Amino acid sequence: MVRTATAKNLELSAAFGRNERSAAVFDGKIVPEGITLYMSDIFPSEIFWRQLKFADFDFSEMSMSSLLISTSLGQKDWVAIPVFTMRSFFHTWAIVRDAAGIKSPVDLRGKRVGVPEYQQTAAVWSRGILQHEFGVEPREIEWFMERSPEMSHGGSTGFTPPPGVKLSYIDPKTDIAGMLLAGTLDASLLYINAANLVDRARTDLSKRSEIRPLHPDPVVEGARFYKKTGIYPINHCAVIRRSIYEKNPWIARSLYDASLASRDESNKRRIGSLDNHIATGAVDPGTKSALEHDLFGYGIKAAGHVLETIATYLHEQGLTKRVVRLDEVFAKECMDV
Repeated sequence: MVRTATAKNLELSAAFGRNERSAAVFDGKIVPEGITLYMSDIFPSEIFWRQLKFADFDFSEMSMSSLLISTSLGQKDWVAIPVFTMRSFFHTWAIVRDAAGIKSPVDLRGKRVGVPEYQQTAAVWSRGILQHEFGVEPREIEWFMERSPEMSHGGSTGFTPPPGVKLSYIDPKTDIAGMLLAGTLDASLLYINAANLVDRARTDLSKRSEIRPLHPDPVVEGARFYKKTGIYPINHCAVIRRSIYEKNPWIARSLYDASLASRDESNKRRIGSLDNHIATGAVDPGTKSALEHDLFGYGIKAAGHVLETIATYLHEQGLTKRVVRLDEVFAKECMDV
């Protein structure tokens, strides 16, 4: 809730999962013009559930897929700014039970595959890449979802399994890890065991010999995908409570500019550390030009093609009835950055 609403003197509650790109804002080193942020460091899965269900914070990290889905349904509680707090090659996060006989992505056809939540952005990216890169469509897999309807993001956006998709909810007495180890699941597109309100798995599977990555070398596969497509998948953006934004539209650029400055501060630290390593001869100088390329590009100009891809995947997978336009989601003050 907004504590103060005088022009250029807003106090906003905020929730983000702390990372190096947001550190300068978290620490108060960089302050948005005209705004005081009261920051909370919360695991993203929990932030999204609390925002979608209770609208607890004025400014927060947000699931890209849930935001696009809610927008497609006419829900207008939030307006986004093009600050992308989480990116990864999510399809390389998939894990399989070694005894399931899964040697490559095509072997997922007909298999029992877990997801924390069917509509979460990482799962949408992974299914889209399975379809477009490996020819495996969602309806060819039997899905098992760990989060209950009450504790899922989809519980607030009216989620039902898309037509043709076979999906079951995992019994509350077990979880993805338990089913994988018991042999009642063959694979999982991703696995979350961090403590938070919505994800119940806690078992560390990283050292279990029965479980291995779907892609033998996830780094090589991520590099292959990026070289082919130029896409570094976006998982999370940032949103502002629309009622506050509409009364104070200037806050969109203020928050964007502060977030951008925080990211740039992170980049400077990274390059500065690299320079020190180069000076000692520990790192090849040729590495610097590669690392100066910012994969976490903020703004519509840098990320528009990635955002349009996830919007298309959502429609293809039956999670939205149309492809949502970016200008429906992002503040108009940020569409030119």
